[in-house]
Amino acid sequence: MSKPDTRVIEFINEHHVLTMATCFDEEPYCANCFYVFSEDDNRFIFTSDKSTKHIKDTAHNIMVAGSIVLETKTIGLIRGLQFQGYITELQGDEYKKARKVYLKRFPYAILKQTSMWAIDLSYMKFTDNRLGFGKKLIWKKNDFSFDMFKL
Repeated sequence: MSKPDTRVIEFINEHHVLTMATCFDEEPYCANCFYVFSEDDNRFIFTSDKSTKHIKDTAHNIMVAGSIVLETKTIGLIRGLQFQGYITELQGDEYKKARKVYLKRFPYAILKQTSMWAIDLSYMKFTDNRLGFGKKLIWKKNDFSFDMFKL
């Protein structure tokens, strides 16, 4: 599997909140989630209750999109990531591994028992104006197509 540009990984690791967009029955929705990034798997790991709207939406449509942004008014410093992927609930050994990594970054999360989820990335577009106005770095998973999830 190809790896994203190191500048993209650095940006992801500098932040800790992503916005995830879901859509079910032609009704879009978005949620903000604390995350950790697994570089080995190119996936975001986060926690969320199964009762939340965004998780309920993914029971019907596992394809999600999202973003991570640096909030700044300085045009030359604008950076942001847009992504697409699919969401899965982590179970068994994957759950244990992810929970350990997640709690290392967010130790207060131990107070709440929630499910662990992963967004396996299929596409990332990173805009970094420090490299030139509107400069974009694109990463696509080599063997991925959303068509594999369509009925």
